[in-house]
Amino acid sequence: MSGPVVRAEGLSRHYEVGGGMFSASQTLRAVQDASFSVEAGKTLAIVGESGCGKSTLARMVTMIEAPTEGRLLIDGTEVTPDRWAELRSSVQIVFQDPYGSLNLRHRIGAILEEPLKINRPDMNAAQRAEKGREMLDLVGLRPEHYDRYPHMFSGGQRQRIAVARALMLEPKLLVLDEPVSALDLSIQSQILNLLLDLQERLQLAYLFVSHDLSVVRHVADDVLVMYLGRVVEQAAKDDLFDAPRHPYTRALLSATPVADPRSSRQRIKLEGELPSPLAIPPGCAFAPRCWKAQDKCRAERPELDGGAHPAACFFPEN
Repeated sequence: MSGPVVRAEGLSRHYEVGGGMFSASQTLRAVQDASFSVEAGKTLAIVGESGCGKSTLARMVTMIEAPTEGRLLIDGTEVTPDRWAELRSSVQIVFQDPYGSLNLRHRIGAILEEPLKINRPDMNAAQRAEKGREMLDLVGLRPEHYDRYPHMFSGGQRQRIAVARALMLEPKLLVLDEPVSALDLSIQSQILNLLLDLQERLQLAYLFVSHDLSVVRHVADDVLVMYLGRVVEQAAKDDLFDAPRHPYTRALLSATPVADPRSSRQRIKLEGELPSPLAIPPGCAFAPRCWKAQDKCRAERPELDGGAHPAACFFPEN
């Protein structure tokens, strides 16, 4: 049995910010000690509030940024900056805004062929065009779309084009950074179903970054919850949605809209402000907003433990 497509071991990413003539710089710990793995045909969702480190983690996995600490392995090969060029074909990303991620001055055919020009110099123009048209058909677009410009398409069609471009190099892992949040609800379901169909047909591994837990419940196999740069809970999707252990996860789930008007759910409103990532309080970072916090939480930082369903909490939910 082959190993996971991607494995992260203690990934951290720090930034030095501020500083000047009369003040020292500060260290912003955007991601701290994140570990996970994703197998072929599976989806790991990363969820949390804005600023929790989801997108920073995605940038490290896609080799846009190098981790400050920790190890990242793609297909068993350790990722280092000198190997980025050879490994990037195995990992591709689909961004949140398809209009901003496509070059408006280029035709769709040129956009699709560009990854092949850079990474497959042995392919001629006819082979690149054939591959591009094949991918366009795979994502549900018509042959005549090949010669049009991005502004001539709807948001859902543009995201299909972005997915087709990501598949041109036949990657093993797709990083999906909020891929449907900029789309109408009716279009979101179409794109999500397309992604699930492609995953089944091509046995792709997905790293799905999202703040929308209703979407996550539809697509994920496993879920990783982040808060201020750290993983606070990690579990299989059904375990996490049915029995969240960390209070922060429970608060997130309570804020998820429910389509059934007869369903009653107690909304948990977190008190206080989100701490600054430059001044994370000692102990548990969630303690200032947690209704279960005790003196121990403010003095010590809980470790992520708990077997198959770990949670970084001294007093986890039952």
